[in-house]
Amino acid sequence: MTASIPLSVLDLVPITTGSTAADALGRTIDLARHAEAFGYRRYWIAEHHLNPGVAGTSPALVISLVAAATESIRVGSGAVQLGHHTPLSVVEQFGIIDALHPGRIDLGLGRSGSRRAANGGGEPEVPRGSEVATRTERGLLIPARVSTPALLTSPRTAMQAALLQQPGAQTPEYTEQIDDILALLAGTYRSSDGVEAHAVPGEGAQVEVWILGSSGGPSAHVAGRRGLPFAANYHISPSAVLEAVAAYLDAFRPSPVLKAPRVLVSADVVVASGDDAARELASPYALWVRSIRTGAGAIEFPTPDEAACHHWTAEDRRLVADRVDTQIIGSPTTVADKLEVLAADTGADELMITTITHDHADRVRSYELLAGEWARRVVRPVRISV
Repeated sequence: MTASIPLSVLDLVPITTGSTAADALGRTIDLARHAEAFGYRRYWIAEHHLNPGVAGTSPALVISLVAAATESIRVGSGAVQLGHHTPLSVVEQFGIIDALHPGRIDLGLGRSGSRRAANGGGEPEVPRGSEVATRTERGLLIPARVSTPALLTSPRTAMQAALLQQPGAQTPEYTEQIDDILALLAGTYRSSDGVEAHAVPGEGAQVEVWILGSSGGPSAHVAGRRGLPFAANYHISPSAVLEAVAAYLDAFRPSPVLKAPRVLVSADVVVASGDDAARELASPYALWVRSIRTGAGAIEFPTPDEAACHHWTAEDRRLVADRVDTQIIGSPTTVADKLEVLAADTGADELMITTITHDHADRVRSYELLAGEWARRVVRPVRISV
């Protein structure tokens, strides 16, 4: 039996050159309304901090705005960075939103900031000597892993971690945080002394809990062992997407939430009327990724002309190659063909699309063109052993 694989949206709430954070938030609300009309299933908001080009610093606040401005699309986080929050604060925040929009809220949880410096992008550090050459597996490009030492050791990164946590505070282990959130939502939380805690609002909330991961590490394992749905980040760490899915599937145990594994895979996408037009719209992306990986923080998203003025060194190109090479760009037909490959090779039950262009109308049109082409296709969700 064939079935259509749903498409969803991941929004970083980008600030483009010449615009403001208020403009970015207004455009997010507008895009969410369009995404709902186009038939996308979910609209998730990412969490990033101290980036001149990103206004999505507080997923819960932005989610509440988007949910209030829409009617039926699911709205959620992609993801709350648990290194910067306590389980109780997360449950209370999302409990408030769920109380106003019951049955529409997704709680996506990420490990960024947990027991390590927050890098704002969820990219795993690449151990020396672990690099694997770029390859194609069943038609899917799996690029070589890129080490980003400047991002991990940046003074800005250390400052961000310090500003987001009380002095001397220790972040619990990630699995412990997940278990506390699940217990608070279920109303079963007990302290080590046996004291009950009841989050109101929050307890009994109808939120859908997801785990997001960029590798085959703790995120994939806790998602599998707890029987939760898992979102693998091809758009952040394309080199590790297959190992992330494989680790999740290997760890999966049925739960009251899921009887079978459920995989969502993200992708960076730009669609235009033709391949050349799409490449032009996508051309600033490389410079934007460079700004993140050098540790400077995401710049305001430039125009194609502004991006063309950058002098690229060999090191610059190496630093962004995996992300640029795996960005899915082109006409609706070109992009949909490549997304079908991504879905088949990862066994994805759902795809999440993140698109950034300088012009808001181009961004909306990209999502519209993709939705139209996707609706004309029937995609077979084949789970391939990875």
